Amino acid sequence: MAASTPLDRVRNIGIAAHIDAGKTTATEFMLFRTGRIHRVGSVDEGTTTTDWMDQEMERGITITSAATASEWRDHLINIIDTPGHVDFTVEVERSLRVLDGCVALFCAASGVQPQSE
Repeated sequence: MAASTPLDRVRNIGIAAHIDAGKTTATEFMLFRTGRIHRVGSVDEGTTTTDWMDQEMERGITITSAATASEWRDHLINIIDTPGHVDFTVEVERSLRVLDGCVALFCAASGVQPQSE
């Protein structure tokens, strides 16, 4: 579908939040529920789709924004998983320029963190 998807059916959606809020895990579940992947990867095991750098897998954090895509209800959804650590804020800012929308995640256990603001 990607090669023939009309632009009015393409959406660029970002996932943003503070560190350890669950952005990458949420991305994994979106890919799983849409049938893009058949097994949900784990940040702790280093098996997620979007954390591909050795440092990301070792540290269990996203360092660079990563794009992946899936299809949902005749739409192509480009999902951008962004870093949450304050040291990589510029990656989030770069991603925001190309997004049609953004999902902001908040961790119920730790509450709103300064990076979320």
